[in-house]
Amino acid sequence: MKTFHITWLTFFFCFFAWFGMAPLMKIAREQLHLTKDQVGNIQIASVSATIIARLLIGRLVDKFGPKLIYTWLLVLCAIPVLLIGTSQSYTSFLLFRLAIGVIGASFVITQFHTSIMFAPGIKGTANATAGGFGNAGGGAANLFMPLIASGFTALGFCSAADSWRFAMIFPGVMLLLCAFLYHRYTLDSPQGDFKDLNKEGIKSSRNTFMIAAKDYRTWILTIAYAACFGVEITVDNFAPIFFTDSFGATIAVAGMVAGIFGWINVFARPLGGIVADKIGKTYGFNGKTLLLAVLLLIEGFGIIWFAKSGSIGMCIFMMFLFGLSLKMANGATYSLVPFINPLAVGSVAGIVGAGGNIGAMLIAYMFKVKAVHAVKDFTENGLTVQKDLIDYTGAFTLLGFIILGVGLAVFIFRTVMAQKRSGMEELVLSTGN
Repeated sequence: MKTFHITWLTFFFCFFAWFGMAPLMKIAREQLHLTKDQVGNIQIASVSATIIARLLIGRLVDKFGPKLIYTWLLVLCAIPVLLIGTSQSYTSFLLFRLAIGVIGASFVITQFHTSIMFAPGIKGTANATAGGFGNAGGGAANLFMPLIASGFTALGFCSAADSWRFAMIFPGVMLLLCAFLYHRYTLDSPQGDFKDLNKEGIKSSRNTFMIAAKDYRTWILTIAYAACFGVEITVDNFAPIFFTDSFGATIAVAGMVAGIFGWINVFARPLGGIVADKIGKTYGFNGKTLLLAVLLLIEGFGIIWFAKSGSIGMCIFMMFLFGLSLKMANGATYSLVPFINPLAVGSVAGIVGAGGNIGAMLIAYMFKVKAVHAVKDFTENGLTVQKDLIDYTGAFTLLGFIILGVGLAVFIFRTVMAQKRSGMEELVLSTGN
């Protein structure tokens, strides 16, 4: 349990650091004079580096254990988090944002660590709880980073325009603190650290990545995770801008509203894992897959309604609704991951996790293409000021229909495979083999 609590807390601050810039993008955008396309490229960069990182980390954690790999990941990723505030141009900001995206690979280590620490009957609950508590870091960043930035300004350390630069120091320091705690107080497994198990010849040296890649179920879960976690990252990145530019909300209010979406993780993702475990005890793998399909369908309808709401009140309500199903789908997906192949838990978690970021990257590209540039007049201090705005309504609507398609695909796949399995069982019974 000590390892469990340190793991989710570390993951929490990884997500906090990863999305720390999201609620401050409006300030950075204005100071660095970023265009709509440049903002889109930055959002794509923030999730694209994680794809390769998750694939690599999955294999490394299978071989070297979570403690060593997590410690190095935290130390290395703290560097761009601390230094992004020195950016003076679009190019440097983009490169730092790309480097920070590597911290998203922390999710793979978290899911691996909780998978091997708990018994099969509660792996889904343990994975979903650790993931949910950790993912809440994205919501916490949306809520607290504007306050931290304002605090630096109020204390006289910087101007409001430079506040985003100073605010990013906080998550960088927290990553270094978590690196110390993780290395000092956790074990790789209930049996001990991997370096000791390797000496005793207990740990397997098989190519776990190939084991995971050859199982078609790994790729079904990869697509499903792209449709739930990929959307979560998208909302974490784009929701603050959506609320400021579509409804005229202030940065603080937009961050607080978007933070609601992140905080749903505290109970929604664990709920998905708990429900999946209960269904799994009665209906097995197929029952969990059916749950995942239903949750994706609800998510798709919710996103479409969210985009079409037209009022900030209805948008908040619908964001809560589709956020609930989305995060439960995250938990349901990773309740299935540990059972694909016990010999390759890290690699399966890495491939599926990378799928989430591939989805996020593709969605971010779609948002860049579908975004509509607009200019609107605002009155500030008695003066009329023109401001550039970005409208993502069409992008969110299209996204909802795509998720509906994925939900239907998972449902059809589950139904077909269940029928095939039933037919095979009848054949075995009739032949006596």
